[in-house]
Amino acid sequence: MKLDNIIAVRAKKTVYRDGDLAIKVFDESFSKSDILNEALNQARVEETGLNVPKLMEVTKIDGKWAIVSEFIEGKTLETLMKENPDKFDQYLNQFVDIQLEMHTKKAPKLNKLKDKMASKINESKLDATTRYDLHTRLASLPTHDKLCHGDFNPSNIIIKPDGTPYILDWSHATQGNASADAARTYLLFWLAGEADTAHKYLNLFCLKSDTAKQYVQKWIPIVAASQSVKGKPEERELLLRWVSVVDYQ
Repeated sequence: MKLDNIIAVRAKKTVYRDGDLAIKVFDESFSKSDILNEALNQARVEETGLNVPKLMEVTKIDGKWAIVSEFIEGKTLETLMKENPDKFDQYLNQFVDIQLEMHTKKAPKLNKLKDKMASKINESKLDATTRYDLHTRLASLPTHDKLCHGDFNPSNIIIKPDGTPYILDWSHATQGNASADAARTYLLFWLAGEADTAHKYLNLFCLKSDTAKQYVQKWIPIVAASQSVKGKPEERELLLRWVSVVDYQ
């Protein structure tokens, strides 16, 4: 495999294209179990029939772990939104529709979202009282088994030339409550400095899914606590503000 055509660079990983293959190469900070778990998630989501790149193999290249998948030709929804600002609302509608379609799928062998959230709350550096409040809130929320992406944002959606959408990057996939997945997307827009888009997104998600906005908002402190574990100092202050909010108007 050739690693001379970089198509994406993200924190501690680089994606290359070699013909019909996309090769995601991880740096040494990723454990073997993390790599294998991401590949297993992708394989399990592939079995739902959702449009995702086919997993081809997991290998090592120059001592680094790599996941090799089918290369999907097209542009990310993020790129299309930037290139066509006049169509932004149309693309945001499509974005929500893709997420809602994903939530109709089930992958019963994936880890459970509530278990992951509970673990992340324990890993956070929050004080014991806040952790207790978050665990209590988490326990009170309904347990579902919908396919949740965990990092659903426009940069993880590829639109092929024929208009077919594909969803990338399943490292955070779980089965659980769709409103938790929506809360994560809402926070991702906020963290990107796109507060107006975050509000537009949440309104659209709630309208199209017939979900009370207050229900999604109940998940926000839990999801913010989970996100804070990633250890990005520039995000932590904002996330901790969300964690400390108990109820929303």
